[in-house]
Amino acid sequence: MEELKEIWIEQVAAPRTWKVRLEVLYPDGSLKDVQLDDDYEGTHFAAYVGSEIIGVISVFRVGDDFQFRKFAVSSAFQQMGIGTELLDAVFDFCRHMGGQVVWCNARVEASSFYEKFGMKSVGSPFVKRTIAYVRMEVELEY
Repeated sequence: MEELKEIWIEQVAAPRTWKVRLEVLYPDGSLKDVQLDDDYEGTHFAAYVGSEIIGVISVFRVGDDFQFRKFAVSSAFQQMGIGTELLDAVFDFCRHMGGQVVWCNARVEASSFYEKFGMKSVGSPFVKRTIAYVRMEVELEY
């Protein structure tokens, strides 16, 4: 637990997120699976321990709202508050950019995590690549 004092978060270029995306979200996939068409229009955050990226999240402006995608924390570092720090960084960024609503397509089994941040399910769950998702969103408070 001592090494967690060394965790820090910064904005990074899209390719810096791909390794963690692949390891966590698509362990049997390829690099092509983790690259988004609009990756270079997004803002990407990485959590580090030393020089190693252990968590990532990407955010994209959609009108006055923001969508975050490809949120992943390496399995060895899950349940340690790193996802919370990354999501807090996204919310702060979106407020700074004048966002009104932040939303994501959450894996259904992860919806309780997002509820801790005031996010609510909107609409019905849907399936993509055999994984059930639900749209979750929160209005930002200033």
